[in-house]
Amino acid sequence: MDHKGRRAGGAKKEFFEALKTLEGQLGDKPFFGGDNFGYLDLSLIPFYYTYETFGKSSIEAECPKFKAWVKRCLQRETIAKALPDEKKVLEHASGMRKNLVLE
Repeated sequence: MDHKGRRAGGAKKEFFEALKTLEGQLGDKPFFGGDNFGYLDLSLIPFYYTYETFGKSSIEAECPKFKAWVKRCLQRETIAKALPDEKKVLEHASGMRKNLVLE
């Protein structure tokens, strides 16, 4: 495996460790704020498509509680209607990633 491949593997591992940390904070609650959808939920959910794309792996397999949280969020009509375009969020996040020299 070349240097770039090792770096990508390490980044993927760190990515899933971060999601698992979020899962730990979520625990068995439906939302990060407990029974109520709150600011943290609102801050994280627009980036879900980006997480799936950058993770290059099944979030459901790696972080099932996080994926279940996503499904609960997307079942909320107000959230589903208000989410920004996934492709635009991915484009923005990709630009940020390049600026941080992560690629």
